[in-house]
Amino acid sequence: MLAMTRYYLALLGHSQRYLPAILAYIAVNTVLYTDPKSPLLPQYGISAGSLLVVSCWLTIAMLDVEDPVQRLVTFSHARRWRSVLGGATLAVFGCAVVLILVTVLWSGLRTGGFTIGTFALGAAAHAVCALFGIAIGLPCSRLLIPRVGWSVLAAIFALAAVLLVKWLPLANPLLRALTSQQPLTGPFTVAVVAAIAVLLASATAVGFLLRRNA
Repeated sequence: MLAMTRYYLALLGHSQRYLPAILAYIAVNTVLYTDPKSPLLPQYGISAGSLLVVSCWLTIAMLDVEDPVQRLVTFSHARRWRSVLGGATLAVFGCAVVLILVTVLWSGLRTGGFTIGTFALGAAAHAVCALFGIAIGLPCSRLLIPRVGWSVLAAIFALAAVLLVKWLPLANPLLRALTSQQPLTGPFTVAVVAAIAVLLASATAVGFLLRRNA
């Protein structure tokens, strides 16, 4: 799986498809973390939501680099779809971790520092949102949806549901709690469990469909 992770990181790096998403994310951070007097948690809620979209974008962009023939070659080397999907997930999450560190360090420098608790909570919220983004990106990529237009539409609707629908116990309750500075224990716990469950379900469903269609 680690070999597949390195392969996908190299594939994403050579394609340069990561640039628009990462530049947009850096722009969001530049706008957010400017006022030293602003509380950090509401701003973390906004940048965490942005990272969810970026993680989805990176997942789709990375998996769409390969055409069907290249994907078959990749599978023949990996020997099972679990390694392929696991490597892709780790590659995107590794990119997300780098962006999380950039966000936390940037916010600390621009706002005059932060407590360890705020640091940990902000980083964890971003990581949870990254998992949601990867879970959306896997089935919306060329692995299952060959046409770019349909892939974009599917990703937009899925992102809108995860980010905006209040009654879905996914990312929205956590982001609303962060931005409104409400108690975070309940929404955060639910979001962690939901993110892991959704990612596992997404990867399992994609792997099953790929094996059936192979």
